[in-house]
Amino acid sequence: MPRKEIRLFAIYGNSNLLDDPRMTITMPLALEILSILVFGSIIFVWGIRYNNIKDEFKHFKLPNWLRDLVGIFKFSFAIMLFNENLEVVRLGALGIAVLMIAALLTHVRLKSDAPRMLPSFSLLCACIAIAYMCTQLLIPA
Repeated sequence: MPRKEIRLFAIYGNSNLLDDPRMTITMPLALEILSILVFGSIIFVWGIRYNNIKDEFKHFKLPNWLRDLVGIFKFSFAIMLFNENLEVVRLGALGIAVLMIAALLTHVRLKSDAPRMLPSFSLLCACIAIAYMCTQLLIPA
């Protein structure tokens, strides 16, 4: 199967960096990097900073069982990002994306300011990118 590539853009206008094969990121590498970033952010927020999650759910008047269920889903979907089967990876990314849409809708419903919505929006964008890359890699070349 031929390699699918994403080209990095050169910072300097008339540079030959784009012609250098060392400046090329393949789609599988980009997928792996993005998956690691999403997984790391979920571990950081839901593991290390769990007290902030408890405070936020309490502030939004959401039940503890919902917080725990969301956490279980997030960890499960995040682990799916490292499966060898790209369909499983795509399912994990789409699962996190659905949770992030729900988080954004909750922020909008409760009229949170934009900076509080940025983490869930960023994670949503990253998961959509992961799902897109999985889809592209699953299409026969």
